[in-house]
Amino acid sequence: MFDSPFHDLSGFLSSTVMQAYVVLMFLAVVAGTIIDTIHKKSAQYFFENAQKAQKAAKRTVGAGEKASLAISTLANEVLTSSEFANPKRRQSHLLTMYGFIFFVVTTVMMIFGYPMPGEAVPALVVALWHIGALMVCVGGYWFWFFIRCDVNSEGKLWYHLVRADMFILSLLITTTFALLWSVTRGAGALNILFFLIFISASTFLFTTVLWSKFAHMFFKPAAAYQKKITKADGSQENLPDVGDMDDPEVQARYPDIPMYMGDKPAYMGLGIKRESPNHY
Repeated sequence: MFDSPFHDLSGFLSSTVMQAYVVLMFLAVVAGTIIDTIHKKSAQYFFENAQKAQKAAKRTVGAGEKASLAISTLANEVLTSSEFANPKRRQSHLLTMYGFIFFVVTTVMMIFGYPMPGEAVPALVVALWHIGALMVCVGGYWFWFFIRCDVNSEGKLWYHLVRADMFILSLLITTTFALLWSVTRGAGALNILFFLIFISASTFLFTTVLWSKFAHMFFKPAAAYQKKITKADGSQENLPDVGDMDDPEVQARYPDIPMYMGDKPAYMGLGIKRESPNHY
């Protein structure tokens, strides 16, 4: 059993204040996501697109098949991020995602489950809090310095910032200074400085959902699930169903396929994957 790093704050912050802060940040994320959905008309787009797909559907997808597609979406696009073709990008994303989940969940557990100073906290909870923050740092800094498209492929410097970087930077600052705050416990003014940076970054992270990429984590599974449904019901996202381009009947219907894609279109080569896009 270990002591929670948040117990050190009991001298100037009560457990009620810390709990209220967590609740406010949760409400900020909910409100930001809802406003983002309304502002960008994301929900409207999904509903309208679903209605169009339903009208163009060639078959009815039953409840069992829908449940299977939902499980497939959860297992692939959500839990394992299988849509990433770049294995390094996928590994970085998974490290950051699961690290963030561990960090947030254990923070809530310590603040609400073990609020009293000196109250022993299970070692696993404290360990996962630190491991989660470290996973975010490893995955996030790996992405920031080596994997980002504009850095890796376009040759821009790592400190070239755009508004879309708000999420990853505030997340990295939050977890980095959370670790520094924890490892410098008892260091006086330096420890307080690290805590102030940590709490400022986390406040920025959770209150800027409307302007950051935070909300996309909620839209991504919905979009992936909708895409699977359109393939299953034959609506093809309102695109024509060409069929198997290796099929002689399809090639007879579209005689320019062999001309542009060869006799075996499915094996036409690596295309844009032939060469890594490092052109700087």
